[in-house]
Amino acid sequence: MGFTIGGIREIRSGARRRGRSSECTAVAEFTGLWGWDVVPGARAAAGACSCGRAECPAPGAHPLDFAPQVPAGATLDEVSKAWSEFPGAAVMLPVGQAFDVVEVSEAAGRRALVRLERMGLPLGPVAATPDGRAHFFVGPGSAAELPRLLYRMGWDDPSALDLSGLGPGAYVTAPPSDRGGLGPVRWLRPPALDSATAPPAARLVLGTLAYVAHRSRARA
Repeated sequence: MGFTIGGIREIRSGARRRGRSSECTAVAEFTGLWGWDVVPGARAAAGACSCGRAECPAPGAHPLDFAPQVPAGATLDEVSKAWSEFPGAAVMLPVGQAFDVVEVSEAAGRRALVRLERMGLPLGPVAATPDGRAHFFVGPGSAAELPRLLYRMGWDDPSALDLSGLGPGAYVTAPPSDRGGLGPVRWLRPPALDSATAPPAARLVLGTLAYVAHRSRARA
């Protein structure tokens, strides 16, 4: 897509000059640099969800049904205009388009990340949620392949690993937004030019993730 480091600086410096919110800056990076769609999401406060539903099943952890998606390629000005209509909205990313997600416990994810970096394997972005989960961004289509890949690796019962795949129809909250009123989502490995636009196939990281997740559960 021809993204450059200069483009990142331009978005960030433009945000400072014009007083943009951290959410606007993040969304502009996601859409303009990494080619991700973004959806305004609900926030939670004191157990109540900003969507307005009294019996919301996932307070502060779902897209706003009435908010349009901000498409990949949107500029900072376009993002600011869209986000001004939903002040305080959380930043959410639709899964299954530019990437899928492999989810494990944060403790297992941190240990696996150290191993994977030492091995020099290709890695995409990795995020940590305030409820103790780690999200490894992998190539689209990976979630559907997970059961087959794990079986081929010798894991007959993936549910015993506390490891799952998120694919089309799922959404993840992105930094710096709060999730479910529990606190902000954080990057363990932020997006970069060499990984955000082309995350690795799940098979390249799955063996290590499964092994570490299994060891983590065995210790618990």
